[in-house]
Amino acid sequence: MARATLHGMTHLPPPAEELRTLDAELWQLDARRAQLLARRAQLIGLLQQALPPAPPVPRRPETTAPRVQNVLLVLGGVLLTVAAIAFTLVSWGHLGIAGRSAVLATVTVAVLGAPVPLLKRGLRSTAEALAGLGLALTVLDAYALHEVALTATDGTGYAAVAAALLAGVWWGYGRGLGSLRIPFPAALAAAQFPLLLGVVAAGAGPYAITAALLLTAGFDTVVALRTSARSLRVAAAVGAYGTGGWGVAAACVLSWEAAGPSAAARAAALLALAAAIALYAAWRVPQQGLATGAAVAGGLLLVAALGGVPRTSLPGVWTVPGYLACGVGLLWAVRDPLPEPVRRGVARASASVQALAVVWALPLVVVALLGPVGWTGRVWSGAPSDLRAAVTVWAPWPADAAAAPGGGAGRAGV
Repeated sequence: MARATLHGMTHLPPPAEELRTLDAELWQLDARRAQLLARRAQLIGLLQQALPPAPPVPRRPETTAPRVQNVLLVLGGVLLTVAAIAFTLVSWGHLGIAGRSAVLATVTVAVLGAPVPLLKRGLRSTAEALAGLGLALTVLDAYALHEVALTATDGTGYAAVAAALLAGVWWGYGRGLGSLRIPFPAALAAAQFPLLLGVVAAGAGPYAITAALLLTAGFDTVVALRTSARSLRVAAAVGAYGTGGWGVAAACVLSWEAAGPSAAARAAALLALAAAIALYAAWRVPQQGLATGAAVAGGLLLVAALGGVPRTSLPGVWTVPGYLACGVGLLWAVRDPLPEPVRRGVARASASVQALAVVWALPLVVVALLGPVGWTGRVWSGAPSDLRAAVTVWAPWPADAAAAPGGGAGRAGV
């Protein structure tokens, strides 16, 4: 059809009529929307009536009342301890050190006796706080006694004796009251110092100090493995790891710096003591993971102890093979009827020593394999003088490589 004919057939209402039509349709849409919203609200009400009411979710408090009470009691005990320290160390009015010591001793006896009636009334947290304050006051009493009557005594030796006495008194105090927990970890903490301070006061050398650290760690290990109280077990474990770590580090340094067989033998004895403590812990600890880790540490310490003795007598080239031989010797312990975690840990210690020996021999292997590549640019320079010159065209010859083949043969035999 022609464009003029199509234009005449299209119906275009006037603007006013078209506006009325649009308004009518919008009104119908609004009415329908209102009906649908009302029906939706009815359906939601029916569903809510059919479902059981959900129980109200209780609001969880940020903390509990006993915990707040314990925090306040601990803060109060700390503040009282600070006040007691300031009273003891700083002059207070016309009282001298003797007067302050008498007052402090009287307060200490009263504070240590206060937990008895508190425990009878069921106020255990308050009794624990006062017991902690009383234990801190006994330390100040020991200091005041030294300043008043024992000023001529050596400070380090007096501290060693005082620490031993305080450990015994605190342990007996805890056993006497029975239900208090804080005296036992405090007694164990005080027991960390008598042996070490006594050795230092005696003017002993580094070997004796290291032995004191290791013996203290052994004591902590025995306590941690034999006690059933959780707080005491945690405190003993912390003490064992702390003093044992320092002792092992010192023993390793002494073994490495030993200049003769005598010094090496003494360092080896210290490392053997540390190994015995670790293996005892591996034997007695119930957790298999901890037992295996302790056995690994014990095996490595035993290798360090046995390998350090011949190192001072043999040339330096045989240092690594000596330790390797000791690591291989650990495999004989796997044949014994030991607990499975101990056997696994000892085997892993031996494997670790052998792996370190392999890493030590790697430079020689790399030079032997890749060194001849340098001859590709020197094919007309003539034949090398010997085998070492044939493989070290551009690479340096590794130091202490003469014993590497023997170590490789040993590892191949294993």
